[in-house]
Amino acid sequence: MVRIFNNNDLGKLKKTLKNAFMKIKGEFDDHRDSINQNTNEIQSNYEYLCRIDSKMDKLSERIDELTMFMQQDQISKEYKVSDLTTREKEVFLVLYANENELGYKEIARKTGLTENLVICYISNLMTKGIPILKKYVEGDAKLIIDPNFKEYQMKNNVVGINETLSHSVTY
Repeated sequence: MVRIFNNNDLGKLKKTLKNAFMKIKGEFDDHRDSINQNTNEIQSNYEYLCRIDSKMDKLSERIDELTMFMQQDQISKEYKVSDLTTREKEVFLVLYANENELGYKEIARKTGLTENLVICYISNLMTKGIPILKKYVEGDAKLIIDPNFKEYQMKNNVVGINETLSHSVTY
């Protein structure tokens, strides 16, 4: 059966469809506005976290500087160094032989160790009394042995470096 619509029925249908589409459009607009607000909030939170991260890096640098300053006051002319393992001596030699600051990756490359092992060995060296100065350049740690200790090591060999070990390490 075919239904024939008159102009009045078509007008009502058109009005009903228009209202339905306007309601849907309104819901989509509300949804879009909600998404935009969430996106803005997420972006704002991200920027805030970036600022906090930057401030934490600066605080870490300051703490390292203060720690080094306090260690320099506590260190007398006699350095007390605990016995080092062979690997610790190899990592020490790489730092000792370089005049420039080195990052963990560079030390790892020169010793053939992983970066994580180098980080552990550096921590061990510091715990055992080797004064290693650390500073951050663009977020990367750069290490160097305290020049006063280098001079003391040169005169007294407190680390116990022997000729065989010094020839086995590439600088």
